[in-house]
Amino acid sequence: MTSTNQTFDVAVIGGGLVGKAAALALTQGGLRVALLAQPCAPLPAGAVFDARVYAFSRSSHALFERLRVWQAVDAARLTPVYDMRVFGDAAAELHFSAYQASVAQLAWIAESSLVERAFDAALHFQPNLTWIDSRAQTLDVMPDAAVIGLANGRTIEADLAVGADGAHSWVRAQIGSKVERRDYRQTGVVANFRAERPHGECAYQWFREGEIVALLPLPDQHVSLVWSAQTEHADELLKLDPEQLAAEVERVTQRLHGTLECVTPARGFPLALQTVDRLVAPRVALVGDAAHLIHPLAGQGVNLGLRDVTALVDVIAQKEAFRDLGDLVLLRRYERGRREDIQKLVIATDGLQRLFSVPGTFARALRNTGMAFVGAQPLVKRWLVASALG
Repeated sequence: MTSTNQTFDVAVIGGGLVGKAAALALTQGGLRVALLAQPCAPLPAGAVFDARVYAFSRSSHALFERLRVWQAVDAARLTPVYDMRVFGDAAAELHFSAYQASVAQLAWIAESSLVERAFDAALHFQPNLTWIDSRAQTLDVMPDAAVIGLANGRTIEADLAVGADGAHSWVRAQIGSKVERRDYRQTGVVANFRAERPHGECAYQWFREGEIVALLPLPDQHVSLVWSAQTEHADELLKLDPEQLAAEVERVTQRLHGTLECVTPARGFPLALQTVDRLVAPRVALVGDAAHLIHPLAGQGVNLGLRDVTALVDVIAQKEAFRDLGDLVLLRRYERGRREDIQKLVIATDGLQRLFSVPGTFARALRNTGMAFVGAQPLVKRWLVASALG
């Protein structure tokens, strides 16, 4: 390496759960890691829950335990999902059960910031990790290192740069990875509510008129809303006051949870499908939303990104002693290993979104006939559960 301010084995550019998981896994693997990110901000004063909630699959749970982070998360704020009920746009219903699938739970529901703060605490105890509170401005790939120029005027070098900087990834742009993006013309509206009736550790999802409404269980008889709404409708929902929004959610869910009280302000984020033509380049690898973006209807976006982390860390751990961390031959093993998983979820989520967006009586009948068929096939249901568990 050439002489610069600081040198590392890996530089992780971007925070969030996926970037911090990558940084922690790599530094626990004995590497010197720079993390270009900031610690998670605390919840606003008086806030009961973080509005952004994730359903973590078995594969994510396994990674968190492997990194010894799950044990540090406040168990009182975690909710297991033992059942999931999915309703079509008629009378059709699918029921997925952890008991029938012979698993402990289908997923764990947790606030994004809750888990991210556990990562922050773990990262601060890693002697081989350096937090860098400055934005990357330049990325130059040299024969012996990736050289990263920072906004504060300093420069760092690393054998490998990991882009974990989200859907509009700066790192991805630097390596010229081409993006295919299709806007769903939908917005994900999220908010949390206190429910009158117990949720019974069951997640619910409704497909209705091209939109998808999900209620996920939270502790202490609370539920989390994820409403994938047409953009114009989402704008209307986001303008409602908390009482009006609660009343509208009660209406579309047929008061399944009784009276709802909104406890976090509603937020919205645009929904899109996004794929890239390559996940790696010499000395660079992409993970998480920088590598793919899918519809949230199956709640698998963050789990897909965390499986990127697991795959990258495993490839690095198994590399030959003579091979450099930034060797393109090594990084292509990671890329090949991730293609099938990413493609399967892209096809599944995009296909379901398209299917339930088609208007008309015939399309509705076809959808509900298909749901009824799947509901009557235990082996198919078990395969679907296994796929979702990762």
